[in-house]
Amino acid sequence: MDTEVAAKIATLNDAARRNVLNYMTSAGVISLPPEVVGDIYTRVYNYKNFVENENDPYGEHDFGSFKIHGHKIFWKIDYYDQQLKYGVDPLDPNCRRVVTVMLAEEY
Repeated sequence: MDTEVAAKIATLNDAARRNVLNYMTSAGVISLPPEVVGDIYTRVYNYKNFVENENDPYGEHDFGSFKIHGHKIFWKIDYYDQQLKYGVDPLDPNCRRVVTVMLAEEY
């Protein structure tokens, strides 16, 4: 993939993570105590541990994982139309990014 395109997608994805209104949270995460959920959201919001050969092979900042309070957490970003019915290109100006936050065992 073109590194300039990947950098544009990464910038948009980083911005999406900094707006918790984009977050969809799994049942497993929601069942945790509120303070733990808050800590998880903070880690997703501030996530910077992108590694090319591990969790970020395309440089798009669309996936991350970490351990917190004894739980392994995954988050990922998917790209939808405004009605959340169909997938769209991540550079589509009408793209709606959804940041899914889940327990690793729910993946």
